[in-house]
Amino acid sequence: MKKINVALVGHKFMGRTHTHAITDAPIFFDLGVEINKKIICANEDSVFDVAKRWGWEKAVLDWREIIEDKEIDSVSIAAPSKVHAEIAIAAAKAGKHVFCEKPLALDMEDAEAMVKAVEEAGVVNMVGFNFRRVPALCLAKQLIEEGVLGELYHFRAIWSQDWLTDPKFPIAWRLKKALAGYGTHGDLGAHLIDIARFLVGDIDEVCCVQKTFNKMRPVAVFEDGLYAEAGEDMAEVDVDDASQMLATFKDKNMMAYFESTRNGTGHKNQNRIEVAGSKGAIIWDEEKLNELEYYNDGDPAHVRGFRRVMVGEAIHPYMANWFPVGHIIGYGDTFVNEYYDYFTAIKNGEGVTPNFRDGLMVQKVLDAAEQSAIERKWKKVQY
Repeated sequence: MKKINVALVGHKFMGRTHTHAITDAPIFFDLGVEINKKIICANEDSVFDVAKRWGWEKAVLDWREIIEDKEIDSVSIAAPSKVHAEIAIAAAKAGKHVFCEKPLALDMEDAEAMVKAVEEAGVVNMVGFNFRRVPALCLAKQLIEEGVLGELYHFRAIWSQDWLTDPKFPIAWRLKKALAGYGTHGDLGAHLIDIARFLVGDIDEVCCVQKTFNKMRPVAVFEDGLYAEAGEDMAEVDVDDASQMLATFKDKNMMAYFESTRNGTGHKNQNRIEVAGSKGAIIWDEEKLNELEYYNDGDPAHVRGFRRVMVGEAIHPYMANWFPVGHIIGYGDTFVNEYYDYFTAIKNGEGVTPNFRDGLMVQKVLDAAEQSAIERKWKKVQY
């Protein structure tokens, strides 16, 4: 049986999630290949304990050791955006397949260089827009493509969290432009933009406003994922913590609205998608990940309304490989679905989506929105 030797950069929130997915993909899916968790890398000594607990054969402090290791076939990058480009480009040049978290890069220049590197090397490349692997959203895409919603009118996306409502929450890496590249706009908004591309198509023009409600925050003395401890020093936040964007789509008579915020008091993780057309509509919310609300305007008037579809039947995307009907999957399991497709692409020597070029397309929308917010006017996305 063919083997895929995997290395992972990152050991916090996303590193944990990727480890779960890499471990479980061959448990739930018949991959036809052997997956070996060879090396995990981070720049903290805690990675050595993590490697033992999570079942990695080896831990290192320098990602360059991964690149130099000829046994490694695939590199997963689950670290801050600042390091995405350097690691991904080096991995591609070494002939290694690359799975990179979103947003693809710190800026447009890095994103374009990453796309160039993987395409010239001919390696399998994937960007971590995991919501494309939510069975309920896959079903939504199927309904849209079947035309049951009719002519599409509206796309609405709201991602609302509230972990920054406390002005004493410290400046973790996601609140630093030098490390993250963007604020909520790039962290949460990138997912929403990709979902829009997945369900509807490419965005044409954007008009964006952004806000940083608490400009001064304590400096973090410790952080782990979305948890951080504050010190006594204060510093200025240089990224947005709320963003609202209007948009139009290429070649479609549609309107779109996107909102992402970390100040949505009361919402821990509301990620809500709506698509409305002339004949029907769908609603999905991450807090009810396994459900899709579907409205059919052709239903008899006395029973017309949104119906809840539990997306857990074997006929639904990916679900035949999971638990018996009625046993739901969770957030981390969408990453398992991702790795199933990624490892399958490596085995078969074929492409997979969303790839780095898809990540670049999202980056172009992010940059157009940033410029719109600065210039206070509509901006066309430069594809």
